[in-house]
Amino acid sequence: MFRILEAQAPTKQNATDTINTLSGRLQSATLVEDRRAAILGLRSFAKLYPASVASGGLRNLINSLNHDGEDVDTTKVVLETLLMLFNPDESSPEASDDIALWLADEFTQRQENITILLDLLDRHDFFSRLYALQLISAISAARPERTQECVYTAPLGVSRLVAILDDKREAVRTEGLLLLTALTVSSSDLQKLVAFENAFDRVFAIIDAEGSLTHGGVVVQDCLSLLANLLRLNASNQSFFRETGGASKVAAILDQVRREEDALDGVADWAASQRDKNLWGLLSVIRLFLSTGSAGTQVNQIAFWQNGVTPLILEIAFHPQMDISVRAEALATCADLIRGNSSLQESFAQSDVVSPSEGPSKLSITKINGDAQDFRKARPTANVIQGLLDLSLAVSCVSSFDLRLAACECIQAYLYGHGPIRLHFLARARDGHVSDEHEADNVLTILLEGNVGRTADPYRHWVAAVILFHLLYEDFDAKRLAMEITAGDASNGEEVVTCIQSLTENLVVGAQRGCDDRVSIAYLMVLCGWLYEDPDAVNDFLGEGSNIQSLIHMVLQQHPQKVLVAGLCAFLLGIIYEFSTKDSPVPRATLHEILTTRLGRERYNDKMIKLRASPFVRDYEVSAPTSAYENFGGLPEVYFDKTFVDFLKDNYSRVLRAMDRDPGIEVSVVTNGIQKGISRELVDSLRSQLEDRSHALQKAEADVLTVERKLGQEQADHRKAVEGAVLELNRIKNINESLQRHHEEDVRHIDLTHQRILQEAQGAHERLVSSLRVEVQKCKRESEDAAAKVRTRHEAETNDLQNTIHKLETMIEKLNKDHAQDLRTAHEEYTTNVRVIEGRLQRAEERAAEAEERAASAQSSAEVSHVSRPSIQAELDDLLMVLGDLEEKRAKDKKRLRMLGEPVSDGEADDEVDAE
Repeated sequence: MFRILEAQAPTKQNATDTINTLSGRLQSATLVEDRRAAILGLRSFAKLYPASVASGGLRNLINSLNHDGEDVDTTKVVLETLLMLFNPDESSPEASDDIALWLADEFTQRQENITILLDLLDRHDFFSRLYALQLISAISAARPERTQECVYTAPLGVSRLVAILDDKREAVRTEGLLLLTALTVSSSDLQKLVAFENAFDRVFAIIDAEGSLTHGGVVVQDCLSLLANLLRLNASNQSFFRETGGASKVAAILDQVRREEDALDGVADWAASQRDKNLWGLLSVIRLFLSTGSAGTQVNQIAFWQNGVTPLILEIAFHPQMDISVRAEALATCADLIRGNSSLQESFAQSDVVSPSEGPSKLSITKINGDAQDFRKARPTANVIQGLLDLSLAVSCVSSFDLRLAACECIQAYLYGHGPIRLHFLARARDGHVSDEHEADNVLTILLEGNVGRTADPYRHWVAAVILFHLLYEDFDAKRLAMEITAGDASNGEEVVTCIQSLTENLVVGAQRGCDDRVSIAYLMVLCGWLYEDPDAVNDFLGEGSNIQSLIHMVLQQHPQKVLVAGLCAFLLGIIYEFSTKDSPVPRATLHEILTTRLGRERYNDKMIKLRASPFVRDYEVSAPTSAYENFGGLPEVYFDKTFVDFLKDNYSRVLRAMDRDPGIEVSVVTNGIQKGISRELVDSLRSQLEDRSHALQKAEADVLTVERKLGQEQADHRKAVEGAVLELNRIKNINESLQRHHEEDVRHIDLTHQRILQEAQGAHERLVSSLRVEVQKCKRESEDAAAKVRTRHEAETNDLQNTIHKLETMIEKLNKDHAQDLRTAHEEYTTNVRVIEGRLQRAEERAAEAEERAASAQSSAEVSHVSRPSIQAELDDLLMVLGDLEEKRAKDKKRLRMLGEPVSDGEADDEVDAE
């Protein structure tokens, strides 16, 4: 029976078939509930079968986010399923890193897929925001570059992500913070967009909400990581941070840390550890603004100083209750804050700090006036430079090595690039050394006192040597000042020992006593930096003849494993030979012979090569010199200073080839514009050339004397010739003067004749002019008489015409007043009068024509008649105008007669037609 039932039961489906079925249902379902049920089924397989679920339903899941995005429950299930695909079970048979890459490619190859996830951030639903952020983070972890591009190009993508920092829900805000940190690691474009979305203010708001550095946890670390990503190697964001008051906010945070640490209760031990991590992170962020050589470094240094950041960091660095690593980082930050800025270096030296060598502990609290006072006020203060020297030279605990090294670095930054400060520091050290007072932190006293045997603190000499190396390195004035330091009084018969000889003696004695290699390396660093390109210092070193033998002995006798001391001794010997001269206490040729016979070129090269190949030199840049090199609780494996390593690597090839250079050729060194050293062969050659030139000059002088004698004879002959020429010239001048006198008499006679002829011509001309004037006046009188006659006759005729015209005008006015019946009679009379007038007018015209002819003849004889003609012509024109007016009026009168029915004669009609 059971077998029958089993046979009739449906076949069991495997996981792959079920996933395919659910994927098909998700794709074909029309109801949201059906799609949600299919997604729930796929979610149950996502952990164990991620590859199957992804291959069958990934695109449908992404489409569901787009179509069912308004349904919160469906969206939540889809996002959970996708997150499971990115994080499958380790025991899953399909678990593989390739699945995450394939999923990330599916999302990033289509921009809209990332845009869908970013759109979910606009909702206030907790799970939609959280899962969307986690999913983008998973995609970014697999394909960071492509994810950054998609977020950058998505509309409002960066704005939505940065807005998450304002979310009050800690989980969402923290996830957004982590995502922004991951996206801004390498993309400068994203860094700028995030920064300009007010990210700095939001990050500082989160830090403040979390309890600042003291009470803040991992979230504060994440905020500092985001700040570091936004500011690292990004000058634009650094400038924006500075201009928006970021430096003042940093100062406020640091001041809060200081006040909380100085409070009566202090900071609890459980909070101090996380506080130190956060403080270390903030100091690291500040150092991002201070990259050496960056264009904006000095501006950033001044901004931090003006906002009080540097003094606060300095207080933290000298606070005895702070962790060693934090204090070391604070000192390193102070070094970066003043390095290369002369004004800040000078201001920094005026600061006072809590003395690291004196004063009560934190628990020693005094009561003044009944109130508990801050322990910091009870501690004595010291100048910051004195405090740094105490930290670097007086502290001998191995656990404080990081602090010691950081204090040394801060002193180096104080001296960096400021010649007057170097000279002042060195002069103070010299004065303290030669005085009777013993100063434990005087670098010269430490190096010159001679106590270089076995010591538990070799780094005291090492730090002092590093400081002296930085005082002398590439500073000619400082080297000259140091060479003035001597021991012994010559006036009392004591031997005078120079500073270089004392350093060399201590080096040799320390090696003989088996001192730590760090002490020997310290002295060798100073000597190498001092003697390089300084022939005077080399001569000072060679003033003690045994120094060369001692160095060669140290090279030959060193243990094979101690390649550093032997290599540096060989390096120093190469420098000494390179810059020695023929006039050195040990001549250059003798020095070359000693080196080649006792040391040998092969051994010299071998020691140099081993030194360069040592990990402490070769890998110095990638191996930070900190206490991380502690060897099972022993001394840190720190042997070199960074500047010295750079100096060694830069000049290694030159010093390595020094042994191959001929002793007869000296190296030319230019120091402060003064050239030192020259080839001896060149000098001898120049001397022989000078002698040849001297002989040639003597011969030339003898030739000059011979030529001068010849020249004297020629000059005497020339003078005689000149005197004869002068006599001849005087004779010619006399002849010329005689000729000039005769010539002047002829000229005067010609002038008199000319004047007489000119006067006669003028008299004749005047007589002719007078006769012409008489004739002209006679013609003028005749013309005036003729014109007067014509004018009189013309005026008489004109008066007659004017009278007639006046009579006619009177008659016309009278006719106009008569009745129409008398018009014909008046017309006849008028016609008669007109004919008479026309006759008279014709005669007047004839007379006018005759007058014009007479006027024309008179005008040709005189100008007066020409003036009278226009007036006569004007009067004739006026008469013609009057006649025209009369004819027009006559025509009008005839027209009126016709209108009245009166007959008009043919003559009158013709006259009318002519008038028309």
